Amino acid sequence: MHRRDFLTVGKARKKIVAQAATSDSVSPARTLSGINPYTGTWGTNEVIHLLKRTMFGAKKADVDYFGNLTMNQAVDELLNPTASNPAPPVKEYTTSTQPGTPDANIAQGSTWVNDINNDGTVQSQRTSSYKKWWTGTMINQDRSIKEKMIFLWTDHFGNQANEVGVGNWTYKQHTTIRQNCLGNFKQLVRDITIDLSMLRYLNGYLNTAAAPDENYGRELQELFTMGKGPDSKYTEQDVKEAAKVLTGWQINGNTYQTVFTSSRHSPVNKTFSAFYNNTVITGRTGATAGDLELNDLMNMLFAQPEVAKFIVRKFYRWFIYYDIDAATEVNVITPLADIFRTNNYNILPVLSALFKSEHFYDVLNQSCIIKTPADVVIGSIREYAVAMPLASDWNTSYGHWNTLYLYMLIMGLDLHDPPNVAGMPAYYQEPLFHEIWITTDSLPKRNQFTDVMTNSGFSRNGFRMQFDFVAYAKTLSNPGNPNDLIDEALKYLYRMTLSPQVKQQMKTQMLLSGQQYDYYWTNAWSAYIASPTTANFNIVNIRIRDLFRYLMNLSEYQLS
Repeated sequence: MHRRDFLTVGKARKKIVAQAATSDSVSPARTLSGINPYTGTWGTNEVIHLLKRTMFGAKKADVDYFGNLTMNQAVDELLNPTASNPAPPVKEYTTSTQPGTPDANIAQGSTWVNDINNDGTVQSQRTSSYKKWWTGTMINQDRSIKEKMIFLWTDHFGNQANEVGVGNWTYKQHTTIRQNCLGNFKQLVRDITIDLSMLRYLNGYLNTAAAPDENYGRELQELFTMGKGPDSKYTEQDVKEAAKVLTGWQINGNTYQTVFTSSRHSPVNKTFSAFYNNTVITGRTGATAGDLELNDLMNMLFAQPEVAKFIVRKFYRWFIYYDIDAATEVNVITPLADIFRTNNYNILPVLSALFKSEHFYDVLNQSCIIKTPADVVIGSIREYAVAMPLASDWNTSYGHWNTLYLYMLIMGLDLHDPPNVAGMPAYYQEPLFHEIWITTDSLPKRNQFTDVMTNSGFSRNGFRMQFDFVAYAKTLSNPGNPNDLIDEALKYLYRMTLSPQVKQQMKTQMLLSGQQYDYYWTNAWSAYIASPTTANFNIVNIRIRDLFRYLMNLSEYQLS
């Protein structure tokens, strides 16, 4: 299937011709809705749309829970998580515990995050352990947007964990993002600027007065704050001056702490371009020079309106759609950016306005984003409420989390390891954007994952991780009626409708085993409920398994 053909599935959307707000010419607009509060229907469809965009998958239990709240209450709860932070990753990898070996002082099942260890093999194992742990953390997420925001910011700051090479530092960066993911963006950027992984990845630790390294000073502006939009006009001189501001920061490999060495810092005044109003950051000396100049740099950057617009566009492409046309720029991006700046770059007010807006629930903004590999893998595990090992069984848990991580990897997503500092191409690579997730290689692997989880699952230490469609059907309102079963499954699992002809074909060929009348399924289901023997279970399981496998292999399942 050609990618362009895939993207036209179920789409009969016409371009709306609208008067551009800033000119007398007529230009095409996908939709004219803005950030006015949404006042339309708040039903199951809208709840599922909200949850699929803000969490990994929309579990039926979560849909039912948020369906009992108002739209405002649901958004407020999603944006204000109360769950405690997850327990840190543990040593589940195999390393000798004999005295004198690299990792002997950490027992199996104990956390390694506070242990300083400069052995390359051990740190490679810890990086892998972190990725397994993060996979499990996403599966066990609370009813909030927190894990999705951690996913977003980790991509935004584009560190390659395998290149950094120290699992402890990668985990530490993760905790920094976790603590600030819904807080103040300016503070988050400041913290990341002197983060161990960032200093290592973009050579900040090599940045000295004698030999300024421009790597981070460039990416700070181009990728992390200003972007490359039409109004982002910083200069090469601004990159050089920012590099001088950031000289002197280093990594203490014995303590795993960021340190500032004043003797390596450039004490000269740093003069920026007209884009920054010819700001001069006064050069300082002494132990506080690094912090003081970093604060000045942050103040200068965040005085620019383009920062707010750049980040709001990033939110838009993650949560709404990849195409930002002129009407969207005027009706959505600009007013949200104003909210961002007015609120001193606090993240919550922007997301609250976005998720409560008429634009978010606009029908043209539903069913239009291709799922990431995480939404496919983690989302399906959560939506089908797949049973997982007890938390205390860390060996089995990490083994299964590794399987799920590896499936995301072969679909094109390596957690905390994007292809480059710009992050995942699906969020910046024009003109394809999210279409990049679907290729002739990745689509079959998506289907392979759901097929294996349907047919045999994955077994480790006697524990099988597998979709249980019979158990899932029991959570629906009327699974004994084949029409209701299909309709309700589509309602929760899909973001698009199927034609009556397709649904009739699925019912006849799968639930009715080729028979004509609905009672062939109803009688089989009733017999199983009355007497759940192995024989009765197998009869309904085979039929319902074929139905759900077919549903997940259709193109529509790949849309969120």
